[in-house]
Amino acid sequence: MKHDGHISLNFQRLALEQQLDRSRQFLADMRKRRTVRDFSTDPIPHELIANAIATAGTAPSGANQQPWTFVAISDPAIKKQIRQAAEAEEKESYEHRMSQEWLDALAPLGTDWHKPHLEEAPYLIVVFRQAYGLDEAGQRIKHYYVDESVGIACGMLLSSLHLAGLATLTHTPSPMKFLAELLDRPENERATMIVAVGYPANDVTVPDIDKKSLDEIMVTLIPDND
Repeated sequence: MKHDGHISLNFQRLALEQQLDRSRQFLADMRKRRTVRDFSTDPIPHELIANAIATAGTAPSGANQQPWTFVAISDPAIKKQIRQAAEAEEKESYEHRMSQEWLDALAPLGTDWHKPHLEEAPYLIVVFRQAYGLDEAGQRIKHYYVDESVGIACGMLLSSLHLAGLATLTHTPSPMKFLAELLDRPENERATMIVAVGYPANDVTVPDIDKKSLDEIMVTLIPDND
């Protein structure tokens, strides 16, 4: 059925072997992705950041409202301000807000309130979700499925950065209101996460952890043979 305002889908059906090859290669590449906390200060091309954000912008969203803003920061002075503000919140969290159970869960990862990566990484991408839209007159426009939409976009952002040969770290200091104030974002935007981006530092190590197996995360329902 055709509808006004619709166009033909630009879709190419691939041969089965090509589908499987692409699927297997993507899985193999993404299995190498790891969160990195120690970054080289070597610069990275801005186009890699722009392309990743453009890729994130292709994500599906509720009513196609695309309720996201990505702020890419390479300015050392702004990164320093973000680090100082984030560390203040994180210190308070680690020392007073977090339960012992939470601290115990984080212990194997070796994290604490010190966040040098926020200055060392060549780029920070701060992802904002638009809680509602604003028209030209400043009137609110209701947005739908904002958290789900932004979550999908963030996954695509991280995948694009990884496939471009970059390392990332997702950081969610709580609360994050300081980011909107520091970056002069409008009243309808709420910070979702900071993504530190760059090349890993020399001889960097990562925690020896495993991901759940496919059997643990996938349930397949098949028709009865009766």
